[in-house]
Amino acid sequence: MELTDLGYDSWFQECLADQQHSDRQIARVSAVDRGGFLIRNEVGEVPSELSGKLRFSAQSSSDLPCVGDWVFAQHHNAGALGIIHWVFPRKTFLRRKYAGKNVDYQMISSNIDTAFIVQSCHYDFNLRRFDRYLVMANEGHIEPTLILTKTDLITQDELDQKITAIRKSGITIPILALSNTTGAGLDAFRQLLIPGKTYCLLGSSGVGKTTIINRLVGRDAFDTKAVSGTGQGIHTTSRRQLIMLDHGAMLIDTPGMRELGILASSDALEDSFADIHDLAASCQYSNCSHIQEPGCSVRVAMENGIVSEDRYRNYLKLKKESEYHEQSYVEKRKKDKAFGKFIKLAKTQLKK
Repeated sequence: MELTDLGYDSWFQECLADQQHSDRQIARVSAVDRGGFLIRNEVGEVPSELSGKLRFSAQSSSDLPCVGDWVFAQHHNAGALGIIHWVFPRKTFLRRKYAGKNVDYQMISSNIDTAFIVQSCHYDFNLRRFDRYLVMANEGHIEPTLILTKTDLITQDELDQKITAIRKSGITIPILALSNTTGAGLDAFRQLLIPGKTYCLLGSSGVGKTTIINRLVGRDAFDTKAVSGTGQGIHTTSRRQLIMLDHGAMLIDTPGMRELGILASSDALEDSFADIHDLAASCQYSNCSHIQEPGCSVRVAMENGIVSEDRYRNYLKLKKESEYHEQSYVEKRKKDKAFGKFIKLAKTQLKK
């Protein structure tokens, strides 16, 4: 195996700059679990930990390695242990706001080519959750594809209705429907996976993400649990990990997310709500909030049924949420920097 088989390309090579060290090797983070890491290179996987300098120089948890990252590492104990010294810049990324009141980023995974947003056709189907995942993918510059699972639990007419509802809501990205039970759609899914490319399965607990991986590898390599009486799956995956498939593509499985707060840029929202963004260009005021201003093209389109009221309200909700969290995040960073300067000054005065 070569590094290119793991997704390493000229983009990452150009990031090296002055980071060349003869005693350090390039590797990719393949798993993160409770502060422990596995890194993978041409030879194999090695349990690893962070160097003291990297751990203490990180300004936030988002500066630390996540699954999919490329790193510089030293190998010790005859190659049985790795020490991670440096994290490459990320070409693409998936992140969300930490659950609860903590206004900071939680890195999910990085350097992904395509994010498969997985929802069940049964209990889990939710258009507004699709929007949130799309904003997350667009913010990280990742190509998204929607995967509808458990098609065996509904009729073909019901499936057609759900796909029509997705299209009418303004979501135009590719959609693939499949069933892990019958195998329908799995061959089409396999054809989407290109050797050397990295994919991520993103979705709520119990929608069938891990079962998809088991079907792709041809065995029950990863634990799953029986569905409940309602057809709802039961959460199993507890860590993020990068999985090499036999034909060379890579899949990142992630734990399901019960809370999906966003800290997204305006560009990510515009990409996810491209229909509303295009309409906004015709508003009377360039800074239109699309709430009560006269001459608002978005409101007119909503009132005329061109944009559904549900999609319009979800856009306003996500826009308000993102702006609030972004403002809170900026204020937090300012306080962190001010506190850091205070500590640095205090240390300098103590030395005198």
